[in-house]
Amino acid sequence: MSTPLAERLRPQSLDEFIGQKHLVGKDAVLRRMIESGRIPSIIFWGPPGVGKTTLANIIANTIKAPFYKLSAINSGVKDVREVIEKAKSARFFDSAAPILFIDEIHRFSKSQQDSLLNAVETGTVTLIGATTENPSFEVIRPLLSRCQVYVLRSMEKKDLEKLLQRALTEDHILKDRKIDIKENSALFRFSGGDARKLLNILDLNIASFGEEEDIVLTDQMVTERLQENPAAYDKGGEMHYDIISAFIKSIRGSDPDAAIYWLARMVAGGEDPKFIARRLVISAAEDVGLANPNALLLANACFETLQKIGWPEGRIVLAETTIYLATSPKSNSAYLAIDNAIAKVEQTGNLPVPLHLRNAPTALMKELDYGKEYKYSHDYENNFVKQDFLPKELKNSRFWEPQNSPAESKLSDWMRKLWG
Repeated sequence: MSTPLAERLRPQSLDEFIGQKHLVGKDAVLRRMIESGRIPSIIFWGPPGVGKTTLANIIANTIKAPFYKLSAINSGVKDVREVIEKAKSARFFDSAAPILFIDEIHRFSKSQQDSLLNAVETGTVTLIGATTENPSFEVIRPLLSRCQVYVLRSMEKKDLEKLLQRALTEDHILKDRKIDIKENSALFRFSGGDARKLLNILDLNIASFGEEEDIVLTDQMVTERLQENPAAYDKGGEMHYDIISAFIKSIRGSDPDAAIYWLARMVAGGEDPKFIARRLVISAAEDVGLANPNALLLANACFETLQKIGWPEGRIVLAETTIYLATSPKSNSAYLAIDNAIAKVEQTGNLPVPLHLRNAPTALMKELDYGKEYKYSHDYENNFVKQDFLPKELKNSRFWEPQNSPAESKLSDWMRKLWG
């Protein structure tokens, strides 16, 4: 069986690397570090198939450092300590520190991450971690503070086009075949900015032709091949983002059956339960919002309960929360309100706080009229009195627009009663 196309085309140097120009393009920060031969510990954060593992390999090759690789899925504290001991014995005088690459570092427990701290701090190893999750949530603070975090982006269309051309002209197997790609829209659409997925899809379609046949690919043909064999382009769980997207959109669309189906797909596929729980918390705030404020309480309780009871019982808690959110009325008014307000802040800058709203802890501040004429709401009927709370330049601006749900209508009616 031949090596997969994605592996055959894995870049060996920065010049072969496609995409991530903000990091490894000419004069970019990471490229300068690599070419200098001295790099800090790094965490690469980005979606699948954008080059996290490849960049780690290129760094090790370029600075000629010993390279050790662990997967957080099947490695424990013992494995980490063994690699660190090997790294110590492999270090010679002024040579570059051995590189320890940890794939899916977000799946490491706190104790596993703790076991890395001393080696990273003392320079015994240079850590390179790869994660699809926000490292602020998943990497312990002491370790995160010792690492530079670089964000890798999904590949753009021009990058995918370049990669496709490279596959057809440089791969030692494909360059000898007669291949005509009449349309590439389906290839790029199904790959979703993931280089590995693009090459897997191309591999799958080419494999459907005989060795002597001329190959002609159209959008229809690519779509049909993937419908016949969807798992073929999902090696290593690359549909992770597609499925979580379908899950959240089903909740947003108030379809509890679809939401539970996609939840089951994630559970059966071994998805990290905490990843699902976090998305439920976000959905509760973003999609259900003020139409049912209890949704956020339940989603947060789901996250905490999951950490207490673990797996497999945790699947029931996820299911309960999923159904509750899917069947709740929906409002994104809070989501829109904060985005509207941020846009206004970016437009108007740092407007001064009105004097009557300022704190006055010193005599000088009181002399300058800080806090003067502020009206204490609780001294008035209904614990409310009209006064201006925005900078004068934004007087009467509206950021929150209530939407049409019973709970939000009550809030809107109350605001109308107070403010008129």
